[in-house]
Amino acid sequence: MLIHLRRSLVLAIICLVVFGFLYGLAGTGVAQVLFPHQANGSLTANGSTLVGQNWSSPRWFHGRPDDTGPYAASTSTGNAGGDNPLKANGFSGGSGATNLGPHSLTLVKNTRTLIKYWHDLGVDPTVDLVTTSGSGYDPDISVLDATVQIPMVARATGLRASQLRTLIATDAHAAEFGFLGSSYVNVLQLNEGLAALEK
Repeated sequence: MLIHLRRSLVLAIICLVVFGFLYGLAGTGVAQVLFPHQANGSLTANGSTLVGQNWSSPRWFHGRPDDTGPYAASTSTGNAGGDNPLKANGFSGGSGATNLGPHSLTLVKNTRTLIKYWHDLGVDPTVDLVTTSGSGYDPDISVLDATVQIPMVARATGLRASQLRTLIATDAHAAEFGFLGSSYVNVLQLNEGLAALEK
């Protein structure tokens, strides 16, 4: 009996060391060597390219409305930000979309508010620009989403529309494997390119 107990204990310790520590360290080491940018959160000087951020000024390209318009955090109304990835439903660290369905009057009201928000900025919005992403984290927009914002950004920055079109084309990523999904632009990288153009 003691021999079986000792064998079980030794095997448990070996498994803990191999799978609990060595496997994790090996995976981390390989990731740091082969994919350091991704392993460290895909960080740039201004944030992570994996998480959507709030770009509320008309001088920047905007992402999906995860923290814009009716979803924006507001201390006066007590709104924590409908799809703010850093704070959801009033709790820091919570995340996710609002989960409003197509028959929700709140969703209809919010969408109308967002359409007005974009029209006030001089933009004829696409569907993506007035609907939140499923995750509330979406860092990317379609090339069309970026293109319709050109008049707003050009007016705010003084840059020519042709410069902004070239910037979007340069920053555009093709569909995965050439056929999965559609081409897209990472909003953070696009705005970093825009900041470099302004210098």
